[in-house]
Amino acid sequence: MSLFDTISEDIKKAMLAKDRTALDALRGVKKEFLEAKTAKGGDGELHDDQALKILQKMVKQRKEAADMYQAANRQDLVDNELAQAAIIERYLPKMLSEDELRLALQNIIAQTGASSPKDMGRVMGEATKQLAGRADGKQIATLVKQMLQ
Repeated sequence: MSLFDTISEDIKKAMLAKDRTALDALRGVKKEFLEAKTAKGGDGELHDDQALKILQKMVKQRKEAADMYQAANRQDLVDNELAQAAIIERYLPKMLSEDELRLALQNIIAQTGASSPKDMGRVMGEATKQLAGRADGKQIATLVKQMLQ
């Protein structure tokens, strides 16, 4: 079952359970999926790799919004955004631990032959391809910078 179909089924379950937070989050996801499906230049299909990118973007947006609400002292909105982010994260692959990420980056650095901070761009390009959806870009960049020092 594709992510699109899974989300659609889970919307029905959230409606039956009267889970307002899950329903809002999943409807937002489905809206983004439908927009991606019908986007100009698309083939009318939503592949799971595209869906994962959309989900990652939505989680990031929710967390950034929660940070802004926190700065504005709006705890009710912070809680709502973080709850929706947690619901969306259920559909993402398991994130790598820091140790697993370090190991993967060591392999990528060895593959690319990187030896100095000048090679960071090459390592980052390969790392973002190989680790897409399993690690945060900021965390990857921080560790690569440390490892190439």
